[in-house]
Amino acid sequence: MILQLLKSGNVHRNRQGGVTMIELMVVLVIVSIIATVAYPSYTQFVVKSKRGAGSSMLLQVADRQQQFFMDNKQYAAVLTNLGFPSDPFMISDDGSFLGASDSDRVYNVSLTNVTATTYTVTATPQLTQASKDTKCGNLTLTHAGVKGQSGSSGDCW
Repeated sequence: MILQLLKSGNVHRNRQGGVTMIELMVVLVIVSIIATVAYPSYTQFVVKSKRGAGSSMLLQVADRQQQFFMDNKQYAAVLTNLGFPSDPFMISDDGSFLGASDSDRVYNVSLTNVTATTYTVTATPQLTQASKDTKCGNLTLTHAGVKGQSGSSGDCW
């Protein structure tokens, strides 16, 4: 009977299935290359999205300043007059208001150079945003709609 099985070619060897060490190493190399390329792109995306929250808040402050000016013939000197919780105030990455010591704060929003006819609103990055977004730094918006930043990049807005 064994002779017949050998002749017919129906002999199955008992071989365990699995992954060899070389196959595992190839997969690890591919994953590490993808991670090396993808992680910096991901972190830049996160920084840019948080910057969007800061610039959006500056536009919101400017909008409220314009309404305040129409009602009072001068700009508000403090953010609380515009309906914000404090002067200055902190925001998170989704634009919600936070306390000054909250660990989720991303930007500190404040008014400077305020007169009856001028103002500058500034969003100063906080915590990890401050260390990762050095190319843009502080975002500013003036009463005339002039957008600026303290960093060297021209693509912050």
